[in-house]
Amino acid sequence: MSDRTAEEAKVTAWLGERKQAMIDLLREMVDTDSGSYDKAGVDRAGQVLARFHEKNGLAVEIVPDARYGDAVKARLPNPTANDQRPVLLLGHRDTVFPEGEPTRRPFAIRDGRAYGPGVADMKAGLVIEAFVAAAFAANGGLKAPLMMLTTSDEEIASPSSRPVIEAAARESRCVFNAEPSRLPAGTEFSRDRRQSVTSGRKGGVFMRADFQGKAAHSGANYEKGVSAIVDLGHKIPQLQGLTDLEAGVTVNVGLIGGGQTVNTVAPHAWCEIDLRYRTKAQRDELVDAIRAIVETPVVAGSSAQLTIKGEFLPLETTAESAELYEAYRDAATSFGIAVTAEYTGGCADSGFTAAQGCPTLCSVGPVGGMAHTPDEFLEVESIVPAAQTLALAVMRTAARME
Repeated sequence: MSDRTAEEAKVTAWLGERKQAMIDLLREMVDTDSGSYDKAGVDRAGQVLARFHEKNGLAVEIVPDARYGDAVKARLPNPTANDQRPVLLLGHRDTVFPEGEPTRRPFAIRDGRAYGPGVADMKAGLVIEAFVAAAFAANGGLKAPLMMLTTSDEEIASPSSRPVIEAAARESRCVFNAEPSRLPAGTEFSRDRRQSVTSGRKGGVFMRADFQGKAAHSGANYEKGVSAIVDLGHKIPQLQGLTDLEAGVTVNVGLIGGGQTVNTVAPHAWCEIDLRYRTKAQRDELVDAIRAIVETPVVAGSSAQLTIKGEFLPLETTAESAELYEAYRDAATSFGIAVTAEYTGGCADSGFTAAQGCPTLCSVGPVGGMAHTPDEFLEVESIVPAAQTLALAVMRTAARME
């Protein structure tokens, strides 16, 4: 057995013995309330991970934020590595659920699946990343430095974490983001040993348009009014008309509102717009087109303003990210798992790292589904092999990049 093979076997065997410990940490994470806007809760979830890292020999750094949850960095250095850029393990600990959700739906396992808020998206991914880092710390390290970055606000487009993520990407050699992997259609993990990771993601821009008109009594002085609602109504088909499914572009007016009373010409209105696109080159042209529609009056005397509330960048496939996928797929075969890759319209922080030129592979977490719903689940039997596959892929990638 070669030294490399022996090192791989040692690390993966260590992980193979810690299924219950992984479940225990996952339970603690899921039962820690951490909705995106709950700074105290998100920070408590961060401290759960920070304590685990410190107990297992990693150096922890807290990146504070006054409004949203703090970012947590954990590092395992390797001063002898020729290339001091770390391998970055990325993930978020916030969830979409309201305060108190873990009390209403605490962590539970039924029929081989784990349930609870954020169990798949993406607290299980954080658990396997933390155990992979601990496995390296316990078994002689890694050929490269390692960094795990856990953020606090991905579900709301990372308003505070984006610069932290981008800075980490610029100093890293590659990124593995442990969003949940998926079950290919018609398969069961325990039976088929198959999973799907993400080959690419769309970018997303989340916008609000505010429309101003002029109030008037709708019976006595109708002609003196300027309806912001009518102006908005004319523009909805124009906005939706920017959708081009062949080009991978969708524009969705998902929320609307406005008006003062039923007997008043509406002096104000608003809508929220979701834009999805495939390539960075599409982004500016589409935002400009949306702005032009919103801010060009249809009803004389009206006005409007478009504001960007948040956005994600696309995860575009490169030759380097394809190499990460091949390394991950090959590692999975060691544990009897067949891996495929899918493109998704969903967004994630992996787009920020890829946009910095850092090779990125997304959705390397355990297998899960039904995210953002009360039916969100995790395939319990996928936890250990997901950790082992990630560890093997990281070791082989680090060795290749030295």
